[in-house]
Amino acid sequence: MSHFIIHGNKRLVGEIAVRGAKNHAVKMIPASLLCKDPVTFTNVPRVEDVARVRELLDTTGYRAEDKSADSIRITSATRVDVHELPAALASRIRSSLLFVGPLLARTGQVKFPYPGGCVIGKRPIDLFVDCWRAMGAMVRENSAGFDIKAKQLRGAEYTFRFISHTATEGMIMTAVLAKGRTVLRNAAIEPEVVALAEFLKACGASIDGAGTHTITIQGTGGKLLRGGTAAIIPDRLEAGSFAILAALIGNDVRITNCEPKHLEVLLAHLNAAGASIEEGKDWISVTRAAKLLPVSVRTHEYPGFATDYQAPFTVLLTQAYGQSMVFEQIFEGRLTYLEDLNRMGADITQCDLHRAIVFGPSKLHGRDLESPDLRAGIAFVIAALIARGTSHIGNVYQIDRGYEKLDERLRGIGADIKRG
Repeated sequence: MSHFIIHGNKRLVGEIAVRGAKNHAVKMIPASLLCKDPVTFTNVPRVEDVARVRELLDTTGYRAEDKSADSIRITSATRVDVHELPAALASRIRSSLLFVGPLLARTGQVKFPYPGGCVIGKRPIDLFVDCWRAMGAMVRENSAGFDIKAKQLRGAEYTFRFISHTATEGMIMTAVLAKGRTVLRNAAIEPEVVALAEFLKACGASIDGAGTHTITIQGTGGKLLRGGTAAIIPDRLEAGSFAILAALIGNDVRITNCEPKHLEVLLAHLNAAGASIEEGKDWISVTRAAKLLPVSVRTHEYPGFATDYQAPFTVLLTQAYGQSMVFEQIFEGRLTYLEDLNRMGADITQCDLHRAIVFGPSKLHGRDLESPDLRAGIAFVIAALIARGTSHIGNVYQIDRGYEKLDERLRGIGADIKRG
């Protein structure tokens, strides 16, 4: 299994481009099942999660063909009669859930395993199940997963108990071909949700309110949408990771092909920590602070401080002069990486499943580490890049799930990193 070999404590300078958003691409590909005509997506990232979703799409009879280095064309099947998502694929990635709504609307029955992904990805799917039931589906759970049937999905009014962007996107796709009106309340407002809705509207769907907490969908009653073309939006989480890294060891690192508006809260935190930041229409430039200041963070749904920034930002806090509090409000179990940071020399006290106190600055030293999940994995890469000595980061498949050719791109701005 491949790993990263990193020699740390090197200053970074230059330009690094952001790829398309993984969390957008993996929603748009299953959305193509709602269309009768071909669709084309540009700015598609070549990451492992997208590869797995494309493999799942192939099992439905639809076909995704590469048109260029970053674009794909998906050709619709004349008939979809698949009733089961293959466990070998679906159990590896949480985004497999997003195939269920379109397939249920197309075929009336879907069997699928418990969705997988990384440690953070193994989360309950009760929001999905409740909403499918509200729309008339019969859901049965067994040891292998779920069996869902619905002769005709019908519109419903549904209030999410808590905000979830994946559940919001999944229910939008389920409701598009349903009969009647669906109203989703307490819906997520992430840029990826808005971009998905805009694409579906361009293909003929009736969706109002995307970008607010109440979304209304007037279903087609089973009539498929037209095809279309859309660009995958820039990955705000990748851009944020690069910005955090630059705030630690960067000298005018320019992060291009990004959307600064999607990063406003993170940039506010970096400013508070003392980093120097300039913004353009589609770029930001970040220079490390002469002295990093402590900043407490509290994760929140968009537009708040994203949970996916939490692990990389905690690495930054290990270098701040003073005490910071990290409060992870979204997920339990997302602080398990702290023990490894402490092994590198950090001084972090975990208070409970959601809170930790970071004391800084600490001198980090290279270690051998294993990536437990995507965002902790990139945090380990950042920690290794600022540490003294050599680190080996294993299980880089987790990092490859969301970062395209990370080692090559980081070498372009001066990082000493290679894949072994």
